[in-house]
Amino acid sequence: MKKIGRTHRHKRITKKIKGVEDKPRLVVFRSKKHIYAQIINDEQQRVITGCSTLSKAFKDKGAKTSDKDAAKEIGKLIAAKALESGVKTVSYDRGGYKYHGRIKSLAQGAREGGLEF
Repeated sequence: MKKIGRTHRHKRITKKIKGVEDKPRLVVFRSKKHIYAQIINDEQQRVITGCSTLSKAFKDKGAKTSDKDAAKEIGKLIAAKALESGVKTVSYDRGGYKYHGRIKSLAQGAREGGLEF
């Protein structure tokens, strides 16, 4: 039931938030062990960049994958990749999750990394 509710919330949020060329969408997905972040341009239907706790850049640090510190680090990594791609401002799509815990930490890490939303 939780997954169904989250899916409905995510669809409702995605109707209102569209990633455009100058302000793409930063999407977050979390599982029990990992967290994933992607920057998407909905007009062209393509992923600009993405990273997760499974990516090589994160695994080299040897940190735990399922806590707030890992989420904050992923936020900093996605911000660095976005700035390399020329993206400075994004709209934050929390994926139907509450803005709390790992979701909030990822957003704070992305802001510290230089993204604006």
